[in-house]
Amino acid sequence: MSVIGRGLSKRFAKAARPAIHSVDFNAPSGSITTLLGPSGSGKTTVLRIVAGLEIADAGNVSIVGEDVTAVPPERRGVGMVFQSYALFKHMNVADNIAFGLSVRKEPKDAIKARVNELLELVQLDGLGDRWPSQLSGGQRQRVALARALAIRPRVLLLDEPFGALDARVRIELRDFLRRLHDETHLTTLMVTHDQDEALELSHHVVVMNEGRVEQAGAPHDIYDHPATPFVAAFVGGANVLRGHVTDGRAEVGSFSVDLPTGATEGAAATAFVRPHDVKIAPVPDEGTAARSVTNDAPEVALAKIERLVRVGGMVKVTLKLPSDESMTVEMPKSEIDALSLSEGDRVMVDLRQAKVFVEDYAI
Repeated sequence: MSVIGRGLSKRFAKAARPAIHSVDFNAPSGSITTLLGPSGSGKTTVLRIVAGLEIADAGNVSIVGEDVTAVPPERRGVGMVFQSYALFKHMNVADNIAFGLSVRKEPKDAIKARVNELLELVQLDGLGDRWPSQLSGGQRQRVALARALAIRPRVLLLDEPFGALDARVRIELRDFLRRLHDETHLTTLMVTHDQDEALELSHHVVVMNEGRVEQAGAPHDIYDHPATPFVAAFVGGANVLRGHVTDGRAEVGSFSVDLPTGATEGAAATAFVRPHDVKIAPVPDEGTAARSVTNDAPEVALAKIERLVRVGGMVKVTLKLPSDESMTVEMPKSEIDALSLSEGDRVMVDLRQAKVFVEDYAI
């Protein structure tokens, strides 16, 4: 039951920049697909067009091979969960879940059975008589999920479903949603700006920026092989080093990085280096280290530790490079302790991996 969008465009005011422009995506059947991007990238507009709550200026949407572009929302077979829960305050939990079935005039016995089934599925057994105000945020969102599932939708749409919850509850609900999907195998299209949610929950990720699709693919492909500078910087976070091509190498910051043949001499080069792809070590001998950096290891540079911040079992290290650029490194606390590093120490910096873009050409 895949969901496919082709050439979707939408402008909310004639003089305004398009909210989305020529968006193509495919949410594979039985998978969780996430539209990932910063605020204003157009991902919620795409979701609302799929739901039928917005009409695209151009393009079409198909669900299970059926073109639903002109089909009203109630006939598309989709269930939607909003960030704000959108529960009916004057209805108890059971009646909220039953709402869609009641509108469809399902038999009362069938409604009751379905509600009980869903209460068990979302782990809210025995709470059917409670009011939304008597529930925690995480419980309310599970009620919203149950209400969306009650009508047995072909597709589940989630619009920032964990955005209003605190960090601990977000993590718990991510685990819950993945287990729920493992039970239902319902084709799901989710919107989020949270990279952890997208990478942890999704089978397929569509990265959006300024109303366009930057890259689509499996989470590990998006992370390991970013197709554009935006994806490299946005997904996972990265240090950005700028420079140019000299003698077939990218001279970026204080580093010289190998490039394939064919890179244009003098072209602008930008390297994206993830914090965990940087290795640091104490300087054994200033003279020896300097010669090594200059002659034998151009991908190594000397730097000074400006700051060490411990975050749980990890340590964020801020370095100052000779080029006066700053670089962030993430290392396990045990590794920092083993190296006996402190603020003010000089270290050797080795780039384990860098993603380099030369002008508009990705290396």
